[in-house]
Amino acid sequence: MPRKYFRRFLPNVDKVREVKALSMFGDTLFHPALWHLNRRSAAGGVAVGLFCGLIPGPLQMIGAAIVCVILRVNLPLALVTTLYTNPITIVPLYLIAYEIGGFTLGARGVAKPPTLPEWEWTNVLASMDAMSRWMMSLGAPLALGLFLLASILAAIGYATVRGIWSVYLRRAWQTRRHARLLNSNE
Repeated sequence: MPRKYFRRFLPNVDKVREVKALSMFGDTLFHPALWHLNRRSAAGGVAVGLFCGLIPGPLQMIGAAIVCVILRVNLPLALVTTLYTNPITIVPLYLIAYEIGGFTLGARGVAKPPTLPEWEWTNVLASMDAMSRWMMSLGAPLALGLFLLASILAAIGYATVRGIWSVYLRRAWQTRRHARLLNSNE
């Protein structure tokens, strides 16, 4: 089931290979391990996606792709998993990361975060600039907190996928064993 479930949503490597813009990477992006779907590869892809999802700016997918190539885990799952961060979820995640970093560094040395800038949909570039300046003003507590939060999310994601996949496999084995027993008794 997990493999069948994931395959419904993941692109086919042959379709991706047809994209001319990706030909500059040669066979690096088409290594079989990056597209293979098993317990280790899927769990690793989710973990990489959760970790790289907290990278600031538009570098999340690029970072996830680089880490996937290095670790040889499922690339499409990692890229899709980075999408848990978006303009709505990024601010609460960064505030949680700031609190984690502040707690880790010691609550006495960390001030309350500055007020979040207003987001103006009519001037998106100025709003993005204000948001990036706000993030930079958070400093060391944010940097440490982002690393710790990303590590925690990656570990939870890895363990969850491995656990769900193992439970499914055990149930499938039990079902097959039970079916074999019934067939042998007939």
